[in-house]
Amino acid sequence: MATLTSKDHSTFLSQSYARLREAVSARDDSTIPLPSSLSQAISSLPIASDTPKLHHHHDHQDGDDHSDEENPLLPRRGLGLDATVTHLLETILPGLNSQALSSRYFGFVTGGVLPAAEAADNMVSALDQNVQVHLPAHSVSTFVEDAALSMLVNLLDLGDPADWPACTFTTGATGSNIMGLACGREAVILARISGSSSTTVAEMGLLAACQVVGIREIQILTSMGHSSLSKAASLVGLGHAAVRDLGVRDEPWRLDLDAVERELAREGVASIIVVSAGEVNTGRFALRALDMPKLRSLADRHGAWIHVDGAFGIFARALPKTEEFLHLHAGVAGLELADSITADGHKLLNVPYDCGIFLCRNATIVNQVFRNPNAAYLASAAPGSVAGTATTIHSPLNIGIENSRRFRALPVYAVLRSEGCDGLAAMFTRMVLLARGIAAFIRDSDAYDWLPDQSASLEQTHIVVLFRAKNPRLNEVLADRINETRRMFVSGSSWEGRKAIRIAVGSWRVDVERDLAVVKEVLSAAASSFDS
Repeated sequence: MATLTSKDHSTFLSQSYARLREAVSARDDSTIPLPSSLSQAISSLPIASDTPKLHHHHDHQDGDDHSDEENPLLPRRGLGLDATVTHLLETILPGLNSQALSSRYFGFVTGGVLPAAEAADNMVSALDQNVQVHLPAHSVSTFVEDAALSMLVNLLDLGDPADWPACTFTTGATGSNIMGLACGREAVILARISGSSSTTVAEMGLLAACQVVGIREIQILTSMGHSSLSKAASLVGLGHAAVRDLGVRDEPWRLDLDAVERELAREGVASIIVVSAGEVNTGRFALRALDMPKLRSLADRHGAWIHVDGAFGIFARALPKTEEFLHLHAGVAGLELADSITADGHKLLNVPYDCGIFLCRNATIVNQVFRNPNAAYLASAAPGSVAGTATTIHSPLNIGIENSRRFRALPVYAVLRSEGCDGLAAMFTRMVLLARGIAAFIRDSDAYDWLPDQSASLEQTHIVVLFRAKNPRLNEVLADRINETRRMFVSGSSWEGRKAIRIAVGSWRVDVERDLAVVKEVLSAAASSFDS
């Protein structure tokens, strides 16, 4: 590639971004690409299996050099900048879904991208900060991250940010849950130490530390935990079998505190309690209004760690404190008493993927587990002040999984500054009201069953709606029928062994009246197509 001048570089980026915005703005209201667009995008890609194996010989003794053979997977000459952007915009872009562009992309639990977040993310890419070490004289990035995390604690009404001294941004809820279990694993062992503080998993390893303190098992007590919890259990050495489901019989998403108390009393067993604040399939909450203080008391008595998986549900704490949201606030009441919390920015906060959030009360535990030893070249600035500002901020590499980190904090900071508490509360309100409108339509429909409880109160609905078709034949193909319209997109799921559909409302673009009308039309048409 010819070397670009700084001016040429800026001109190219300005023009390419203008072309991108023009192409995005020209897209229709569809949630997923046309089959033809998807097929064309896939067929344009170099396929490794179709590439002949080339053998390049560089034998300078006999002068035999076959390196001129063309490689169809990666040709010697690139397309160049303009042709590459054209390929991306005209062939690849039409094959991508519109999860950030449509208010009715209800699949999985997916947010969009607020304008302030997109603008900030462009800055992240342009300046490419590696936010790994706190170097206050070199970059404001770690100060921005610290401010964004403190603002999040405030948004979620978790008390004084100083009570959460070890917080960081991660790749998502899976990464944050790994951190929560890793900290919990460390803490429950430390809780049983009567001698040397060097008896830690970080220093000795899990097996040796457990042997020293007489622990034969570490278990994870939860109710309908997210699948990432099992993955995290495997990664921190506890295993899938450590996850014990203690849901109430008739409300399996709700944590059975009596069962938790029995498990905590087991001899030789240490426990990490994981509260599902927004179970992913039903959207329901593990706790009721007065449960968390009791759970905190039990955990303190038995040396257990409480981690909250609040990937999307914890944002219910930012809803207006009005009567219509009273039930939701009860479901997230007391979460400020947890030891650690998972949240996702790329869900309801509507910042770009990937952005997870980890909040923890115990900086000593976090630093013990995640500190990055023996790397002199990554030394942080000593405590002091820069321009009158304290530099006691933790280096992110000592309180998180990654050493190399994208500046995920900036889009979060931009959204919080742009929208404020009131703007975000209004956005979350629209999401809930649309979900409740959909739930009411399904509940009252002759064609559909609202799950898990047809007679439940609409006030229990946050942003997830689970349902199925009464007609078994329709139910088998319902997700495809809905998604083929391209007017809305849903996730297939299951409930009690039968297929179900899950709608998760998460976009800032939601217009309750408009989007509810479309959902009613699509679901009514799907049902009428199967009427006998």
